[in-house]
This record gives sequence, structure tokens and C-alpha cells, in this order.
Amino acid sequence: MSLHLWLAYTGIIIALIAIPGPSALISMSHGLRYGASRATATVLGGVSAAMILMSCSALGLGAILAASTTAFIALKIVGAVYLIWLGIASWRSKDMSTAEQDTQEASALGWFPLFRKGFLVGISNPKDLLFFAALFPNFIDTSAPHALQLIILAVTWAVFDFSIMFIYACTGRRLSGLFSNPRRIKLFNRSTGGIFILAGTTLAASTR
Repeated sequence: MSLHLWLAYTGIIIALIAIPGPSALISMSHGLRYGASRATATVLGGVSAAMILMSCSALGLGAILAASTTAFIALKIVGAVYLIWLGIASWRSKDMSTAEQDTQEASALGWFPLFRKGFLVGISNPKDLLFFAALFPNFIDTSAPHALQLIILAVTWAVFDFSIMFIYACTGRRLSGLFSNPRRIKLFNRSTGGIFILAGTTLAASTR
């Protein structure tokens, strides 16, 4: 892979990853509630999901999903239900300050529950398989070995995905001072819940 091709790929994925979506939202939400260091687990969960989706796409599952309407619909429904459930849970969260949440919840939550949430949000959209299947061929030099190029593309994505999502988590932590009273935290919970519900219903209604 040439440097020119890699730089073009890097520019495109930075723009794509930076666009706020469910993974960015949950990273920011966990950064606000539990701090940036704990939200690192959430970010790693999302990055791990992206790596799995890339691997599946490279193995040809993206093409299979594109050809199988039944498989696509089934995965889409599962992902949509999870996002909607996450939205409802956020909407119904207790209206306590972030400081109280940090004290009561952060001590109760270990690393894995945060990682799991980030992972499930990241892997909930089967359209990402189709996206990676469509993206990668544009940056593969057919005259060079494919395996090394795919590894470079995946590692590059992982580095920028982690960095940008961690920035979202840090931003959430910076905003925690704005949510020091129950009314504001209620607004935040319902806003994030509404966005997740909207993302889930949009996914459910989407086509390939």
C-alpha cells in the first residue's frame, strides 16, 4: 500500500469516525458518569466490535449478508432492539447528580460491564459489515499481498477509532460539572435515551 493511498484512507476514516453516532454517545455518556479512565473500557469495547466486523467482512461475511435478505433483517432487528432497550434504560435512569452516580455506580460497575456495553453498541449495526466490505477494496493494491494491507487498514482504524472515542469520553467528563443537579441529569438521560431509541428505530426501518 502506497503512502498516498494510506493518507487518503486515513483522512476518510477520521471524518467518518468523528461523526457522532451511538458509539460516540455511549463513550461520552460513560465519560460523564464514570470518568474518562473508566470509560476507556467502553471505548475498547467499541473498537473490539469494529475489529470483529472488519474481520468478518474480510472473510466474506459482508458479501454473504449483502446477498441474504433474511440474515440482514435478522441481525438488523437484533441490533435495533438492543439500541432501543438501551435508550429506554437511559430514559428511565434515576435523576441524581453525576457526583452521586460516580459514588454509587462506579464502585459497583467493574471493567467488563462497561466494555460489554461499548461492544454491543458497536456491533449492533449489521450495515457496518456492508460498509467495511465496500470501503476496503478501494484502498487495496491488487498487485501486493492482501493480508498485510488489511492488517494495516484495520490497525489504522483501531488507532483512530480509539483516539476519537476517547476524546468523546473526555469531553463527557469535562461536561460533568454542568450536570450537578437532578433536573439537568434528567434532561441528559432523556436526551441520550431519545437518541438511542431514534437510532434503533432508524436501524429497524433501514434497508441495505
